[in-house]
This record gives sequence, C-alpha cells and structure tokens, in this order.
Amino acid sequence: MRSVLANRRSFQFSHWSFMFAEIAVWSFVVLVVTGAVLMVFYDPGMSQVTYDGSYGPLRGLFVSRAFDSTMHLSLEVRGGLLIRQVHHWAALVFVAAVVLQLLRVFLTGAFRRPRTGQWLIWVTLLALGMAAGETGNALPDDMLSGGSLWLIVSVVQSIPVVGTWVMSLLFGSGFPGDRVIPVMYGGHLLLPVVMAALLIARELLMRRHGHSRFVASMPARRSARPTMALATIGMLIILGFGFQIAPIWLYGPAQPTQISAGSVPDWYMGFLDGALRIMPPWELTVGDHTLSLAVLVPTLVIPGIFFTALAAYPTAERLLLARRSRRDALGRPKTTSRMARETRAHDVLDRPRETPVKTAVAVAGITFYGLLWAAAANDQIAHQFHLTVNAVTIFFRFAVVIGPVVAFVITRWICLALQQTDREVAEHGVETGVITRSPDGGFHERLVPARREPAIVSGR
Repeated sequence: MRSVLANRRSFQFSHWSFMFAEIAVWSFVVLVVTGAVLMVFYDPGMSQVTYDGSYGPLRGLFVSRAFDSTMHLSLEVRGGLLIRQVHHWAALVFVAAVVLQLLRVFLTGAFRRPRTGQWLIWVTLLALGMAAGETGNALPDDMLSGGSLWLIVSVVQSIPVVGTWVMSLLFGSGFPGDRVIPVMYGGHLLLPVVMAALLIARELLMRRHGHSRFVASMPARRSARPTMALATIGMLIILGFGFQIAPIWLYGPAQPTQISAGSVPDWYMGFLDGALRIMPPWELTVGDHTLSLAVLVPTLVIPGIFFTALAAYPTAERLLLARRSRRDALGRPKTTSRMARETRAHDVLDRPRETPVKTAVAVAGITFYGLLWAAAANDQIAHQFHLTVNAVTIFFRFAVVIGPVVAFVITRWICLALQQTDREVAEHGVETGVITRSPDGGFHERLVPARREPAIVSGR
C-alpha cells in the first residue's frame, strides 16, 4: 500500500502540467527583482524637462521626467535596457502562466474542496496581474502609454455615478494632468505586495492540504524546482536580450492630441480591445444621464462577468451536485458519470473527457476570448485580405455569439466519443497488429488488455 501511494505521489509531482504554477512563481520573482532595480533609476514626475540624452532625434524636445528617466535607463544605464525588457517579458509570461494554470485546474476539476481557496487565489492573481501590467505600461509616459491613458479616460467617464470622481482622483483637473503617472506608479508598487501575499497564502494552503508534505523525501522533486527556476529565469533573459519590446525612443513622448498608428495593448488585454472595436454604438438614457454602453459593456461588464463566473464556478458546481444528490435520494436513478464522480477519490483529478460539459464550457470560453482577441486586429485583417473594416467587424459580431456555441457542441461530442472509445478498448482490449493462427485454422489478431493510465492527484 505504501509503495502504491508513493507511486501516485511521484506521478503527481512529475506530471508536466504542474509546471505552469512554477513558471508563474519564478516569473513573479524575476518581476520583483528587476522591478526593484528599475525603481532606482525611474522618476514618476510629470513636470516638463528638456531632453538632452544620447538619442539624437528626440534631443531638445520637452518631455516629462517619467519619459526622460525611462530613456536614460534604457539607453545610458549599463544593462538598463536588458533589465527593463526582461521585466516586461516576465510580466507577459507571468500572466500567460496564470491563465494556463487556471485552465489546467478547471479542466481537471482541481478547484473543488478543499482546494477552492487556491482556485480563488489564482483568479485574483490573474486580475491583479493584468492590472499591474496596465499600470506598468503607463509609467514610461510615451506615445503608446498615452493612448492607453486615453482609453482609461473613456472607461472611467463611462462609469455611472462615480465616474467623474474617479476621473478627478486619477487625472486631477484634466487629462493628462500632473497626477496620473504618480498614481499609476503607486498602484504598480502596491499590486506586487498583494500578489506576493497571495502566493504565500497559496503555498500555506498547499502545505495544509498535504500537497507539499512529502517534497522533502523526494530527491527528484527537490531538484525539479531549482531546474524550473533556472529554466524560467534563463528563458526570460534570452527573451529580454534577443527580442525588443516597448522601444519608447521610437514612439516618442506622449502627446494628448496624438496616438501611434497600429497601437495594440499587451496580449492579455487584447480581448478588451477587440470587444471595444466590435461593440455596436449603443447608448442608454436614464433621466438626464446618458450611459455609453459602447464603452461600459466591453471594458467593465464583460470582464466583471468573466471574473465573477470564474470565482463562482466551484460553488455553483457544488450546489448543482448537491441538488442532484437530493434528487437521487428521492429515488431518481444515478447516471454512470454521476456514480463515477461519487466513487472517485477527492484528491484525484478528472480527465477532461470524463466531464464533457465542463470541458465544453472551457473550450467555449477559450473560443469567445480568442475571437475577441482576433477582433482587436480587425483593421489589419481588413488590410491584409482586402476587405472593409465594417465587413470584418460585422463578421466578428456574429462570430463571438455563434462560435462559442459551436465550440461547445463539438467539444462535448468529442468527449462523448472518446468515452465510447475507452469503453470499447476496455471491453475488447488493444489491437497489437500481430496475427496468430488458431488450432482450427482460423486467423485472429492478438489483443492485449488495456493499460490503465495512472491517476493524477491534484496539487500545484
């Protein structure tokens, strides 16, 4: 019994899908270290100075202290550009790792009790990571960040009741004001503190639930974490060294009346940009107040529904299963899938094919997000395929409604087909391609019993 349990734990910690959490953790470590270095040279001031740095095309222009210090850091501090680009790449990789971790946890059902707290931590980390990325993008005060600030102005002004107050809190008397960069800088410093506290809380929850209890007795596991740390840090350094990102000297300082052509946000904010582009110009008048639904819905309502659904899904599933249990207690026969879930150990993860509805919901959500993400490039798609922007926009308006439904139906059908295939293999065995002759002269293919895949127990 002890050897079987050890094998299950060994498989738990060696499965490749558990690396996403490690990548997120070590990317966050890189963010903190590089951010601490950048703080030494960055000045969040909004007062105007004359640029006299090493980049000739901008010399003599009036720029903010934030832009001037970022230029000095990028082009005149030894290793400054590398650290800045590693910091930016680490932010992108961190959010990607959190998204993949959430997807893995959702598909395998690792959000159920007693691990619901960890699921909520990852959902919160995703929201905070996106917010930290946006506040960080605004700090250079270049033309690209200026466009993002214009969008933030529109979003804030579309908020009912408190929009004007929030606008004055962020920008002071008017846009761009002399307050927005310091406020963004303060938020950018505060968010990592909260994220670090959440990561520590997650580690404590893991130890309480027994995920890390046997790590000290596993030499392979002890060597896996440093290896993943070195791999993550090394890849981020390679990205920062070899792939240019956010060249603010090419964008120039922010100007309230200008915006760069072809400007796009970081990848994780692309779905909001796409939602803004395809949202119809709807407005709602309530009394003497007009609500701009064209801005309010894609930037606040859709993200709010998305994060609320993620956070509430474990509770909703638990209530639904409890309701089904009460129906079963009244004499309703249990389905095969329901009986399998009840007899399954609480620490054993689902195979996605065994929960077709949940898997189909995940794929439908990915499809919805992907279509919004693609819609953020509607102008580029129209240009490359010689179409009108209006035609591409109308296509995406229908696609974001129809596409997730089609993805749900197809994914559920595939999962059910895979279940049927598994049952047939379990009943008849696996074909080997070896033909044997029986004593009566007949020819038969040799079959071997189906190999049972080891169960994956939930963890990181």
